[in-house]
Amino acid sequence: MSLLEVDRLQVGFAAEAGEVLAVRELSYALAPGETLGIVGESGSGKSQSVLALMGLLPDNARVAGSALFQGEQLLGAPEGRLQNLRGNHIGMVFQDPMTALNPYLRVERQLAEVLMQHRGAGWRQARHQAIEMLEAVRIPDAARRARQYPHEFSGGMRQRVMIAMALLCQPQLLICDEPTTALDVTVQAQILALLKSLQHDFGTAIIFISHDLGVVAGLCDRVLVMYAGELAEQAETDALFAAPQHPYTRGLLHALPRLDAAGERLATIPGAPPSPQARPPGCPFHPRCAYRFAPCDTQNPPPSTVGPNHIKRCHLRGFDDAAA
Repeated sequence: MSLLEVDRLQVGFAAEAGEVLAVRELSYALAPGETLGIVGESGSGKSQSVLALMGLLPDNARVAGSALFQGEQLLGAPEGRLQNLRGNHIGMVFQDPMTALNPYLRVERQLAEVLMQHRGAGWRQARHQAIEMLEAVRIPDAARRARQYPHEFSGGMRQRVMIAMALLCQPQLLICDEPTTALDVTVQAQILALLKSLQHDFGTAIIFISHDLGVVAGLCDRVLVMYAGELAEQAETDALFAAPQHPYTRGLLHALPRLDAAGERLATIPGAPPSPQARPPGCPFHPRCAYRFAPCDTQNPPPSTVGPNHIKRCHLRGFDDAAA
């Protein structure tokens, strides 16, 4: 049984010119203990899709579709129930830990309040468990550092605090929204290794959002590639990297720096992603696609299965048959 089942999720925002769709007909499932990477350029709808699950969208948002967490519908659930699920059963790590943490409160207070709020723990017990979790995320001298304020931590250490906070109640699902974007590559690698280790220890399922396929390669079991608010391709990580079936995925992979191509010019995808207010007809990627042909500019292809657990949304049958 799936831990999370998202079916035809759609997220729109009210605007003066009418509703703007940020996420369109997105479907996927997540098994217990599995890691799903959601990748795509900025504006592809990655963050909006998970904020919709958490009930954290602004008041002008409209959400449709279905999202079942352990069989329970998240979309449209009462705020009280969502408050209980957030933290207790679903944790979230945001991109910028400096804005996510309260600069006026000691770290121990911010962590302890999670347990006091969700588990009814007393201050002494909550503080003890908070320090244990700081030790679990490899923060040295945790008891002393717990009494410090967020500004006394480096960016990587603040992100570890956020991960500790998200895992305090040992949730079944952890959502990481680009948690390594603001970190240098060395700290980024440490955070990714930490997440992998913690997942092994706690058995938590992870949704890892990123704009970088290289970041998710060593962490995720499956990858879902989004473009213009919808699924472009979804496959197991090894299959996606070995044989991408969508031109957009192929373009992202070709744009990754390679150690065996030193001195060569990096490949790029021409053009820019479309604005949700000015989405092109047909396949949203066709204005940037080197493989486009007749149906692409008028018909948006439906998702199709191209292999075991491998789905793409593209008219192209295969790259071997196309004239690039």
